[in-house]
This record gives sequence, structure tokens and C-alpha cells, in this order.
Amino acid sequence: MTPVREMPGTAGAAWTIARKDLMVELRTRVAFLAAAVFAVLAAAIFFYAWDPTAVSALDLAPGVLWVIFTFSGLLALNRSFGAELTDRAIDALLVAPISREAVFLGKALANLIFVLGVLVVTVPAVVLFYNVSMSWSAVAALAGVVVLAAVGLVSVGTLFSAMAVNTRLAELLLPTIALPFLVPVVTSAAQATVLVMGGRPGSGVWEWIKLLTAFDLVFVAACTLAYPFTIER
Repeated sequence: MTPVREMPGTAGAAWTIARKDLMVELRTRVAFLAAAVFAVLAAAIFFYAWDPTAVSALDLAPGVLWVIFTFSGLLALNRSFGAELTDRAIDALLVAPISREAVFLGKALANLIFVLGVLVVTVPAVVLFYNVSMSWSAVAALAGVVVLAAVGLVSVGTLFSAMAVNTRLAELLLPTIALPFLVPVVTSAAQATVLVMGGRPGSGVWEWIKLLTAFDLVFVAACTLAYPFTIER
């Protein structure tokens, strides 16, 4: 008798989808290179357009970092479901014996790893251009802020990427509908980064980190629950 394979649970199915997306990206590296090059070029453009006599580096660097983070992240997220349109691969995901929530979580996990990879390039570029010196405790605090902000961006961006993928001018529609929801995440992350880069990683940073954590919990839960209705619209 042929053994009956058990259907994967939500976590297992999500990891399988995430691994598939990451393997595809590792083979091509087109989206990652585009987002990374965009991030570095944006940091360079901001640097050469900056008047150091008008605004100090510590005042400008956090804003530059999170502007680049937002738009390079959205550039990366736009390809999340776009890749599934080829040969209608999305239909295979929809008929697979897994929950819709697993599809969303798998896509979000792959996008999170992707966005964090872009940030590994972006943060050192901004620190280097603006000559920002930080202690190891400040680096650890900034890493925590970056991860929390990436989770918020990815949860919202993955949901709206699914909504916009079948529309005309999806590249324009995704930032338009996603950016208003990302304002709390980007604002909190920028305020925390100002304190960290300014050498004040104290209680003020932890307040912003708590706020980011609360946003992440709400966004991840809400987007996961909303995704099944979005994909079957």
C-alpha cells in the first residue's frame, strides 16, 4: 500500500512557501540586486544633496534611512505575488490542501528575510555616508528597531501586494495604498533611530520599541485574517 502523507500544518506549509520563494530569488537575484542598488544610490543622492551647514548628520541620517527603507522595501514587495502570475502559479497555491493563512505567512516570511537582507546593505551605507558612530549597545538597539519595523512593513506590504498584483500599474498602486498604513511604523522607527544614533538608547527608545511591537502584533494578526478574503475577491 502506498503510504498516505500527512498534510502539512500552517507553520510547515508557510515555511515551504517561504523556502520556495527564497530559492527562486537566490537563483535570479534580480529583485534583491535592484532593491540593494536603489538603496545605496538613494543614500548617495541624499548625501550629495545635503547641506551640512543647515542640517547636522545626526538629524538627517535617521530620516534618510527610513525613507530609503520604506521605498526599497515596497520595491521588493511588489514582486512577491507578481512572480506567481507566470503560468498562473498562484492557482496551484489556491488549490493546494493548505490554508490561505499559510500562503500569506509563507509569503510574508520570505519577504521579511528579503527586506532584512536589503537593510543589511542600507544601514551600513547610511552610517558610512553620514559618518555616524555608535556603540555596540546602540547597534543592538538599532537592530531591534530595524527588525520590528521590517515586520510591520512586510505584513502590510504583503497584503496590499496581493490586492494590487492583478491591477494595471500595480507598481504605482502598491505604494499609494500601503504608505498611509506604514506611517505609524516608519514614524516610530525614525524617532527611535534618532535617539539611538544620538547616543541616547535609554528609556525613550524602549517606549518606541513597545509601540512598534504593538503595531506589529495588530498588523500581523489583521493582515493574516484579511488575506483569505483578499485572494478570493
